[in-house]
Amino acid sequence: MLKRENVSLSVIRRLPRYHRFLADLMRTGTTRISSKELSRRMGLTASQIRQDLNCFGGFGQQGYGYNVEQLHREIGLILGLDKQYPAILVGAGNIGRAIALNFDFSQMGFDLIGIFDIDPSIIGMQIGSLKVEDAAGIDAFCREHHPRVAVLTVPRSAAEQMAEQLIHLGVSGFWNFSHYDFSVKYPGVLVENVHLSDSLMTLCYMVRDLSEKETRDN
Repeated sequence: MLKRENVSLSVIRRLPRYHRFLADLMRTGTTRISSKELSRRMGLTASQIRQDLNCFGGFGQQGYGYNVEQLHREIGLILGLDKQYPAILVGAGNIGRAIALNFDFSQMGFDLIGIFDIDPSIIGMQIGSLKVEDAAGIDAFCREHHPRVAVLTVPRSAAEQMAEQLIHLGVSGFWNFSHYDFSVKYPGVLVENVHLSDSLMTLCYMVRDLSEKETRDN
């Protein structure tokens, strides 16, 4: 089996990017690629790519490079994309609906089996193949269907209580859009926090930095 010991989180976070780039290469008919060419396209060093992949045993051949389809498949297996972990989404507002409609959970290792909200005007709404259910019934649903993961798109004010409720119901992983980080309180729970504003503020810094450089150069 592939090596997995002591793999850093930074390496894990690069794997989806490799997977995405390799999928793009497959769509263009590319069957093999060198680490040098892959690094040029991705903006990484060839050494970095080789080091990352060697964490899992290495996949390239000297003088041949990487078989694109095989590497794409192997990275998918490393990420667990061949699995179908049951997931629920809690909070069917604008962000929740956008996620439910636009993310193909089945291609990312998950099976979205339920969507919940407390708003009477949203409960019963059809979102894709699922109807929004009343969050009052979430306990019974979880006890029957045993979701492993929850997508949390509730307001920050409701996040702590909802997270605690779901953890007690056996949910062990969260894709958390709520801006409330409960990973410190529950260190054994897997929490992937998504702060969209962080990305926008980072872009703001880069635009400001570029503007200042342009001003200095003029």
